Amino acid sequence: MGVASIGSVEANAPRIRFDRNELSGAFGDMGTDFPLLAGMILAAGLDPASTLILFGAMQVLTGFFYGIPMPAQPLKAMAVLVISQKVAGSVLYGGGLAIGAAMLLLAVTGLIDVVAKAVPKVVVRGIQFGLGLQLASLALKEYVPAEGVAGYGLALAAFTVVLFLLGNRRFPPAPFVILFGVVYAILFRVDGATLASGIGFRLPQVHVPTGQDIWSGLILLALPQIPLSLGNSILATRQITRDLFPHKDIGVRRISFTYAAMNLLNPFFSGVPTCHGSGGMAGHYAFGGRTGGSVVLYGALYLAIGLFFSGSFGQVLLLFPKPVLGTILLFEAVTLMALAKDMVSSPAYLLIVLLVGLMAVNLPYGYLVALVAGMALAYLADKRWIGLGKQS
Repeated sequence: MGVASIGSVEANAPRIRFDRNELSGAFGDMGTDFPLLAGMILAAGLDPASTLILFGAMQVLTGFFYGIPMPAQPLKAMAVLVISQKVAGSVLYGGGLAIGAAMLLLAVTGLIDVVAKAVPKVVVRGIQFGLGLQLASLALKEYVPAEGVAGYGLALAAFTVVLFLLGNRRFPPAPFVILFGVVYAILFRVDGATLASGIGFRLPQVHVPTGQDIWSGLILLALPQIPLSLGNSILATRQITRDLFPHKDIGVRRISFTYAAMNLLNPFFSGVPTCHGSGGMAGHYAFGGRTGGSVVLYGALYLAIGLFFSGSFGQVLLLFPKPVLGTILLFEAVTLMALAKDMVSSPAYLLIVLLVGLMAVNLPYGYLVALVAGMALAYLADKRWIGLGKQS
């Protein structure tokens, strides 16, 4: 079974379940999250224990709160800026508080509902498609070639396993793929003595952002992040929740509140800003997750690493080879792009999806431009100014 077989979950499904499929689903977003967390830790000199513990805690809380594989992810635009420009950790924490406050304001005032009503479904599909393109490009251009010839071999083996087992409820693929990568790393990459020497109990570091950190974080990090958060973290996440869990009444305001809550808490314990995301849910679901149990298990992994193994984070990082994570990321990307299949019946709407996706990926401030331009095209379509029928 492939990604095209994705359907919705029944209304009587449990909220939390721990089994082999939830375990497999737990790893469905690791290809996105782990490299971004590692990149920020190394670029900004963040405390690994605090970063991993808080990230894991957000997963656990989100899983229990929603009862579906609702992801908690690093804020991607912020992460890229921190990694590429070596932004200080204090500014990152300030940016987290700033965007948390902004999202809380949108939720409390109801402005997020206004935004949700204004953006048509076809534009949301375009945002999802664009994010899928972005993730696929990252997987194929950066993660798979990361270890040279051996990396291509790892990726090919992982791809073959996932291709044959994706959708198999008896033998879900992700645990096999992750185990394969870990065994490879232990044999060829990890120094066992160094890994063991860093084992010890650690807790998060308390941090109080200054006014200057919050202001700098707002300007440098939060403002570039907001368009992506509105398009993917809020609107696209609400849409994929409707696609996969139609019996769940989860609106944009609820998603905005939990988004805000995470970012109003994380900075005070040196945790990186986090969000929800349609790509993460697509990944958890594609690899078997159907309840909040998948993200609870996923969070438990980060909690364990942060609490006990963060002292040898450099060796832990090697346990999850990028080519393996890239393979998981690729299937997450394809699953996300496949959601646009409900637009295929209208060639014009499919064209809008493609245009929005390409604009989001390739233009400066792409997600903002894609939202605005996509809305204009969709409303023109509804007015039949370019010969399109009204969207159902």
